Amino acid sequence: MKISKILINHMVEPVGFQLEDLRIEFIVEADRFEEITKQLKIWTTDHNNPVYQSQQQVFDNNYFDVDLKLTPRTRYYVEITIQDATNNTFTKESFFETGKMNEPFQADWIAHPDKATQNALFKKEITVGANVTKARLYATGLGIYEASIDGEKIGDEYLTPGVTAYDQWIQVQTYDVTEAFQKSSTHELLFSTGDGWYKGTLGFDGGMNSIYGDQQCVIGEFHVTYEDGKTEIISTDDSWLTTEGNVTKSEIYYGEDLDDTKTVANWQPVMRLEKEKSLLQDRLSLPIKIMERLPVQAILETPAGEQVLDFGQNQTGWLEFYNREPKGTKLVFQMGEILQEDNFYRENLREARASFVYISDGEEKWVRPHFTFFGYRYVKVEGNTQPLQKKDYQAAVLYSEMARTGGIETTNPKVNRLFQNILWGQKSNFLDIPTDCPQRDERLGWTGDAEVFSKTAALNMNVFAFFKKYAKDIAVEQNQHDGMVPMYAPAMGNSDGGAAVWGDAATIIPWNMYQVYGDPAILRQNYSAMKDWAEWIRKNSKSRELWTGTFQFGDWLALDGENPALPTGKTEEDFIASVYYYYSSDILAKTAELLKISADAVHYRKQAQQIKEAIVKEYITANGRLAIDTQTAYAIALYFELVPEIQRPRVAEDLVARLKKDNDHLKTGFVGTPFICQVLSHYGYHKLATKIFLLEDFPSWLYAVNLGATTVWERWNSVLPDGSMNPEGMNSLNHYSFGAIMEWAYTYLLGIQQVRPGYQELNFVPHFDYRLKQVNGHFDTPYGNFSVRYQIEADSKHTINIRLTIPFGSTVNVKLPRGENSPVLVNGEEKANGCFSLTCGSYEISYIPSENYVEHYHSDTPASEIMADELLIEKIDAIDPVLNFFKADPAAVEGGLGTMSLTKLNTLLPFIQITPENLAKINEVLTATPILNEREEATLV
Repeated sequence: MKISKILINHMVEPVGFQLEDLRIEFIVEADRFEEITKQLKIWTTDHNNPVYQSQQQVFDNNYFDVDLKLTPRTRYYVEITIQDATNNTFTKESFFETGKMNEPFQADWIAHPDKATQNALFKKEITVGANVTKARLYATGLGIYEASIDGEKIGDEYLTPGVTAYDQWIQVQTYDVTEAFQKSSTHELLFSTGDGWYKGTLGFDGGMNSIYGDQQCVIGEFHVTYEDGKTEIISTDDSWLTTEGNVTKSEIYYGEDLDDTKTVANWQPVMRLEKEKSLLQDRLSLPIKIMERLPVQAILETPAGEQVLDFGQNQTGWLEFYNREPKGTKLVFQMGEILQEDNFYRENLREARASFVYISDGEEKWVRPHFTFFGYRYVKVEGNTQPLQKKDYQAAVLYSEMARTGGIETTNPKVNRLFQNILWGQKSNFLDIPTDCPQRDERLGWTGDAEVFSKTAALNMNVFAFFKKYAKDIAVEQNQHDGMVPMYAPAMGNSDGGAAVWGDAATIIPWNMYQVYGDPAILRQNYSAMKDWAEWIRKNSKSRELWTGTFQFGDWLALDGENPALPTGKTEEDFIASVYYYYSSDILAKTAELLKISADAVHYRKQAQQIKEAIVKEYITANGRLAIDTQTAYAIALYFELVPEIQRPRVAEDLVARLKKDNDHLKTGFVGTPFICQVLSHYGYHKLATKIFLLEDFPSWLYAVNLGATTVWERWNSVLPDGSMNPEGMNSLNHYSFGAIMEWAYTYLLGIQQVRPGYQELNFVPHFDYRLKQVNGHFDTPYGNFSVRYQIEADSKHTINIRLTIPFGSTVNVKLPRGENSPVLVNGEEKANGCFSLTCGSYEISYIPSENYVEHYHSDTPASEIMADELLIEKIDAIDPVLNFFKADPAAVEGGLGTMSLTKLNTLLPFIQITPENLAKINEVLTATPILNEREEATLV
């Protein structure tokens, strides 16, 4: 037994963060569960004189909610001790450190006098005393800044201070600079700034610039502590000097121009700004870091004669290269996501220049941009005089520092690639805010995209702190818009918004984070904003108990719209809006109850019920028929349980019927796509859900995989089957929303189903399918790693083998499909059936299901599948000559007739006349014959 990890507010050793609602949690690793106790001690300087110490408590959860008044600029050490029944103790230590908290800044905001300066530098030469024991920098800058001491960059994060509504709050970063100050007594302190989100151009159609300000500036305090206890503060003030750096232009969309031939000179006194300091706050943003580096996979020479680097993976970050060029050489690097006719292509980036231009100083060294980022796979290189070499280039992948927590693998390489694409889409777009895309002239924190993907995001990676910051971004904007949620947050000066699904990010994202992590801190932080959103809907709707009469996005990018020019789909917008009005009200009722705000709980429970009743009255008949016959309407009616339980099977049947009319292909957009496979699997149609999931033609998830996608696309057909870009426009090839299907994969394919918030108790209910016979995956729950590996049809007896690893402190309720009446072996011990509970440990489980998972043909099998199986043809020929029609006319198999079953053809076509007796025999043969793929795999016939 051991404590393997300690997290403070879901982070490892956080420094300088806002730490309200302090929660300290820990992971215990053990071979089995046993009763233990837990104890927490927190101290600052003396272990024997703690500032907080809990009682020794029975371990009934793995966290401590700590009521401790913190002081600014203080390191707190944490020790957790667990003890077993025989008094064996196990301990682990960690720490956290506060920033300035509410302590006012002594430092001044400083700026370059010329507002047009593209790269303002600020420096100060200092001398510090000997025997420095501790040194910290508390700083921020606008728009983006980097700080250095003696030419060495401080810290390993980039694009600080991140993106916020800078006119409402500005994040301060805390850096440990002790080691730098201990090297010598004299130092050069330097800040370098770029326009970033603060001053640069952002938004559609050319965008706006200087949204939050028109002058780069910084503020910072170096706090130095000496061995004798004396302290010193070195602040930004009018003693600092400023000039212009080597970055001649940089913006988020534009990219960066870096001229290393330019001599940095002409230092002059800074301008001290009378800028508001009350907006300064300790950070919430996770640091943006270089989380991975990718090598060049190929250097291409295109038919157009271009030199292109292919990194093999669409991603977000910047290009780093080793400069070998002589002084004065101008290198131009353009970024793109895809090739067209094997040539470089960037038209889908719209107004974004997305280039890095470098003028060499002749020095051999690694070079990178500083104040921008790109979404790309391909880089066109121009201007080089030296041959390109793979070793001289690498892609630095930037995203917020989030630990990977989940993953799934199957024996289907295309499915595995899809899951990788979904994860890469998340990495690419979780750069301080959840952007819609990382490459074109947008890169904004779209609320709808984030909302539909938030549960999948939390299964893939530890995103609690990430979304807690974004939830504040939303709340800040609501405060400026009378409770309305804008289309994206920060809103970048745009006041449009107030749409269902998108706006409901205000309630759904905090609720989803509570569900996954079991921590109500994000609900407490955002509760008033959640209420404000529901009240905005109430005040602006044209109906009393439905949400009608306001702008809506509908089922964005759905394929069933009656007007192909409109991307809102066929599902009535007011229906979608009213459903989400109900769901947000329901979330508010549950949140108020959780937070013990009883009056609100009663109010919103009543409101939710009234909205639900109004939806049923307007859109659903007494027998459960929906007035809107679309895939999305059925999916959300089932997912949000709008109809009584007794009628839900009928609604599920209607969804299946709708899908059959649509040839079992998706027509859903942003709203319906996350739910359709989930409700199918939940209501007994897992085979159909898996069929839809595994389709490879348009529209499907694997369609993009077959066309070489390495991330998820914005549209189902952003790229057409011939490889050309869809001419409709708005074609991001790195847009994660449709990747929300992975929640279905975790929940049903892998079988991990939450019972209580935080996964202290969960159900393991895998849904097996013959097309995915082997699956393994894991989810690092707040209690530790829960892993699953299974194989169905493992032998001729149809044995199912499962391996589970369950973390300490979790209880897993196992319910094995087709195992209700089958004996099950668990680590060699027999259980009467497939329903039982397990606690911490590793388990080998095997059983023979009551019905095997070998797939057979059936009476609805289309003629085209029959004609592809020679054995089946032979069996049917022995009964009836019906297949002679298709043998004589092979083209009929490829046409519409090939999609119909023999039963249906016998009903529709006068020249196909199978007697009832023969048809019954044919259908018996079909149901008795394993499909061709099954026979090839298992040699069952």
